[in-house]
Amino acid sequence: MNAAAPAPWRGRLVVLAGIVLVGLNLRIAVAAVSPIVDVVRQDVDLTATEVGLLGTIPVISFALFGSLATPLARRFGLEPTMVAALLLSAGGEVARALVSSPPAFLGWSMIALAGMGMGNVLLPPLVKRYFPDRIGAVTASYSVALSVSTAVPPLFALPLAQATSWRVAIGVWAVVGLAAVVPWAIVIVRSASARAHLGAILRRAPQPTGPGALGHTDGTEVRTVWRSRQAWAMAVMFGMNSLGTYVGFAWIPQLLADAGLPADEGGRWLALFAVLGAPMSLFGPVLAQRLRNPYPVVVAFVTCWAIGYVGLLTTPAHGTAVWMVLLGIGPSSFPVLLALLGLRSTTPATAIALSGMVQGTGYVIAGVGPVGIGALYEATGGWDAPIVVLLGCLVVLLTAAWFACRPTMIGPETVVVDTAGTASAPR
Repeated sequence: MNAAAPAPWRGRLVVLAGIVLVGLNLRIAVAAVSPIVDVVRQDVDLTATEVGLLGTIPVISFALFGSLATPLARRFGLEPTMVAALLLSAGGEVARALVSSPPAFLGWSMIALAGMGMGNVLLPPLVKRYFPDRIGAVTASYSVALSVSTAVPPLFALPLAQATSWRVAIGVWAVVGLAAVVPWAIVIVRSASARAHLGAILRRAPQPTGPGALGHTDGTEVRTVWRSRQAWAMAVMFGMNSLGTYVGFAWIPQLLADAGLPADEGGRWLALFAVLGAPMSLFGPVLAQRLRNPYPVVVAFVTCWAIGYVGLLTTPAHGTAVWMVLLGIGPSSFPVLLALLGLRSTTPATAIALSGMVQGTGYVIAGVGPVGIGALYEATGGWDAPIVVLLGCLVVLLTAAWFACRPTMIGPETVVVDTAGTASAPR
């Protein structure tokens, strides 16, 4: 019996590779441009307003096209929709590296990010379908990949642009998206015997049965999700977490520069803020699956976030390393929520609907953050009021998380979560 234990992983390694590669692709189109935007502007005559739009387009695309992923997946299937999203993303990345007009550059950037927005929504239900018994571990794997896709491109963008051109530095990342297509294509066209082997593995896992178990639905799951208070709590939690993260990427360098730190230090601290998400992403999803209610984990991460904000509010130029480490740890409540999208869904079909609703709504909320905090900063002439508002957002996040983390399941059928953190039908 023990000798056969690794078999479930072996049977799903192609799927696991596909999930991790998608995670590596989900933030590249965002992270590869900002470090070399001044170089891009030498060929593409982007105005300051258009540069600002580059920071807003990701949130808009993630909200809009992420919402479209749900009906597309219901109609065409999870795996074909993921392949289409990856090809859309790669095509957009290559096309924007070839154009020279601002409207075309912005338009193709939106296309590239459209595919990534769809990928955001499709990953949790794919984890639910293929790894119902390992949701925490697999979510942790692609959360780490997501952090890597945020942190790595800025390190190579400028040196690559200087060695070749900005077009190469932006377009080369399409290779990651194309590589991610390969395992999903294998899953789609694999032999009948391979499909039978995978089906046998999934039957041995605690996979739900009945309507929606394979991701097919008549729309009941969508209606259930939009009427669920717990789903709305997840959406608010997602929005507040993403809002704080995007505000950090947009304004941390400016805040530190206003505190008297050199401009290059602001960039290094921002990189630390991004990189810390990778190791922290390993723990949150795993704990979310092991604990009946992972709310204490969220509280711990958000407490770090709050202390970091208080440090920036009081002594931003002293103890900066401590504040930035704590700020980097804080958003790790995000991978916990990604795991909950699968853990609190009764079926993969419910996970599709829940992921689309939570991420679509959440990114709309998050889109207000960078613009709103920037306007408040300009209106008040300092960072005290913006940081107080961000602390208030953490209170909202914790309140929403209290309801989002509850050990109840979302779906047409009533299901409870036992003390081991697994779902079971009520007796």
